[in-house]
Amino acid sequence: MTATSPAPPRQLAPLNPIQQLRAGHLPRRLVQLYVGLTLYGASMGLMIQGNLGLDPWDVFHSGITKHLPLSFGTVVIAMSFVVLLAWIPLRQWPGLGTISNAIVIGLVTDLTLATVDRPDALWLRIVFMLSGVVVNALAGALYIGAQFGPGPRDGLMTGLVRRTGLSVRLVRTSIEVTVLVIGFLLGGVIGVGTVVYALSIGPLVHFLLPIFTVRLKEVPVSVPGGLSRR
Repeated sequence: MTATSPAPPRQLAPLNPIQQLRAGHLPRRLVQLYVGLTLYGASMGLMIQGNLGLDPWDVFHSGITKHLPLSFGTVVIAMSFVVLLAWIPLRQWPGLGTISNAIVIGLVTDLTLATVDRPDALWLRIVFMLSGVVVNALAGALYIGAQFGPGPRDGLMTGLVRRTGLSVRLVRTSIEVTVLVIGFLLGGVIGVGTVVYALSIGPLVHFLLPIFTVRLKEVPVSVPGGLSRR
């Protein structure tokens, strides 16, 4: 049996793809989703051009570009769909935000790399790196807060947490250490930016996400007896 319940303020809801489209505030959420994804791709381009180290997944992506004649953005898109294949045994459904994430971020990253030159001055490279981290956190809060489903990599993490019963911290750390090590072995870019990102992205998103999470009309809530209310 199902019923509806008003959404608590600023709460992320576990919605399926149809529920995501019916949850209200659709125009605002769509704009927020694509602004967030665009900024995310731009932030990745800034960090790459800063050349002071990348986040773990992008270390992996940059390592792949050393061995294949593909652009960085193309590798990001291709790996997004490879990761989505891992969703199948996890029994997860991608949402609009998931598919958009897989495509838009890679395209914008390549556009940023084509239009923004790599600076020579160290101070400017530091500005690129720090700006990339901050904009990345803002972008993540925007697209996640739009509530159209997690990106492929975040969905892999949440799916593994749900299926294994392990903690988010353990699963996320295991995934990111694995891709970081593989990326390093492939020749990916590791540096101070990798450390800055690892230490700051969590607190920044933690602060920004409640601000940009859209309040929905209704969310699934648990009720006694194992049923669900929406």
